[in-house]
Amino acid sequence: MDILKSLGHPEEIFNLFKFKMGGCRAVMPKLDYESMTESLRTCYLYLNQTSRSFAAVIQALDGELRHAVCIFYLVLRALDTVEDDMTIPLDKKVPMLNDFHTFLYQDEWCFTESQEKDRQVLEDFPTISLEFRNLAQEYRDVISDICHRMGVGMAEFLEKKVGSMKEWDQYCHYVAGLVGIGLSRLFSASQLEDPEVGRDTELANSMGLFLQKTNIIRDYLEDTQEGRAFWPREAWSQFAGRLEDLAQPEKLESALSCLNLLVTDALHHVPDVIAYLSRLRNQSVFNFCAIPQVMAIATLSTCYNNPMVFQGVVKIRKGQAVTLMMEATNMSAVQTIIAQYSQEILHKVSLTDPSREKTLHILAVIREKSALSQSSLRSRTHHLSPMYLSAAMVLAALSWQYLSTTAAQAQGTSDMQGP
Repeated sequence: MDILKSLGHPEEIFNLFKFKMGGCRAVMPKLDYESMTESLRTCYLYLNQTSRSFAAVIQALDGELRHAVCIFYLVLRALDTVEDDMTIPLDKKVPMLNDFHTFLYQDEWCFTESQEKDRQVLEDFPTISLEFRNLAQEYRDVISDICHRMGVGMAEFLEKKVGSMKEWDQYCHYVAGLVGIGLSRLFSASQLEDPEVGRDTELANSMGLFLQKTNIIRDYLEDTQEGRAFWPREAWSQFAGRLEDLAQPEKLESALSCLNLLVTDALHHVPDVIAYLSRLRNQSVFNFCAIPQVMAIATLSTCYNNPMVFQGVVKIRKGQAVTLMMEATNMSAVQTIIAQYSQEILHKVSLTDPSREKTLHILAVIREKSALSQSSLRSRTHHLSPMYLSAAMVLAALSWQYLSTTAAQAQGTSDMQGP
C-alpha cells in the first residue's frame, strides 16, 4: 500500500504510463548525439550526471540555445562545487570564486583536489571551457558576466550568515536570481524571445528567488544536519534560540510558525513568475521556465504547515511530478496549476498562525493574478468506478519496477535543485 500511496491519484498513475510510452517526448525530445563533437557529447553526459533539476528541460530547448544553456549550467555547477567544498580552505576558496570567470579562457585550467560528488566538472573543466569558447560571442559574454558576479557574491557570503530577510533576498539573488537573469539574457540573445525578456532583470530575478527559496525551505533538515544555515536569522530567531532547535519535537508549533512565515515570503514572487511566463513566446523556452516553477509551488504547498520538513525529506509524488511536466505547456494550464496549489495552501492556513494575515493577502493577490474564478478550478482527482480504480492500482503496482527509471528521472526535475 505504501507504493500505491506514493503513486498518488489515478490521473497521476495514467500519466506515469503515458510518460513512459512516449509522452516524455513532448517535453524531452531525443537529442542528436551523432552530430555533436566528442567534447560536446561529454558536456551533455556531465549535465545528466550532475543536474537533479534541469537536465531534461535543457535538452528540450530549441537550436543553439540548448548548447548555450547546457554550458551555462555546467560552468555554474563547477562554480557551485567550489563553494560547497568544505575541504578547500577559505584563503584558497575566496580567490577561486572571485577569479572563476577568468578560467573560462584558460585552456588547461582544472581543479583536481575537490571532494564533492560533482567534482568531475572541475577535474575536466578544460572540456567545458572548450565548448564555452565554441559558443557565439553574445552567449559567452552573458555566461562570463554572470559567472563573475555570482562568484563575487558567493565569496561574500562564505564568511557571514544569512541574517536579515533582506540578506536572504541578497544571497538568493547571488546563487539563483543571477541564474534567472543570465538565462533571460540568453533567451533574448538567441532571438527566440523578445529583447524585453532579457532586459527585465526584476522579473527574471524573482524567477530564480522563487526556486531557491523553495529549495532552502524544503531542505531545512538536511542543511542543518550538515552544518549549513540558510534560513534567515530574522525569521527563525522569533521562534527559537538556535536554528537547529526547530527540529526538536517540543518546538513543533514554533517551527511550523517559522516555516509558514518563510513560505509566505516565497509566495510573494509568484505574481512576478506569472508576469514573466506570460511574456514568453517560444514553446521550448516556456516549458523550460514553467516546469520548475510549477514544481516549486507544488513543493511549497506540500511544505506549508507540514511537520515533515523538520523530520525528514519532503518531496512531491512521482506521478505528480510527471503530471506537472506534461501539463505545464501553456499559460492557461500554468495559471490553473498555480491557482490550485494556492487554494491548497489556503485550506491549510491556521486561525492561530502568526503569518495568517500576510499569507491570506498574498494568496488573494495570486488568485487575482492567475485570473481564474473558483468555478474554473477543476479537481485533479477524477471520479472513477471502484472497479477501474482497483484495476489501475493493481496494474500500477505490478508495473512499478518497469517505470522506476523514468519516474526517478521525472522526480529529479521535481527536486528543483538549481545550479
